[in-house]
Amino acid sequence: MEKKLDLEKSAMGIISAWIMDQFGLLFPAISLLTILMITDYISGMLASKKEALDNPDNNQYGWNSRKSRIGIYKKCSYIFIILAAVSTDYVIYKFSTEIGIKFEHKTIFGLLVSVWLIINELISILENAGRMGARMPEFLQKVLTELRGKIDKN
Repeated sequence: MEKKLDLEKSAMGIISAWIMDQFGLLFPAISLLTILMITDYISGMLASKKEALDNPDNNQYGWNSRKSRIGIYKKCSYIFIILAAVSTDYVIYKFSTEIGIKFEHKTIFGLLVSVWLIINELISILENAGRMGARMPEFLQKVLTELRGKIDKN
């Protein structure tokens, strides 16, 4: 059993090293996105709990397992979106040389999608903090919203 666990750990280490080598800048972005997705999920649960305390007689407030599952599905869909973007990058990078186009960057869409999702998570975390009663810095909300708009335009 212990040998199997060591083999699995080794395989994951090799795969992770290959992924980091292939994606360069993309790996830190995906790592940050993962941390922010977890933070957003936790802050959303805390905000729901705070709203339930503020509105004890209203069943619309509070933690809801259905909403929680929907949130998890949404976070999982981010992984699929990034996978599609990275696959697009791979196809363009790999086959551009075959058709005579020089394409030097390995990741464009994967990085753009990751940054767009990071911005969405940051906005959501700010909104959850606001739901918990924290004063939201409007300038930060405005900057993040403008960044998201600029990425959408490009």
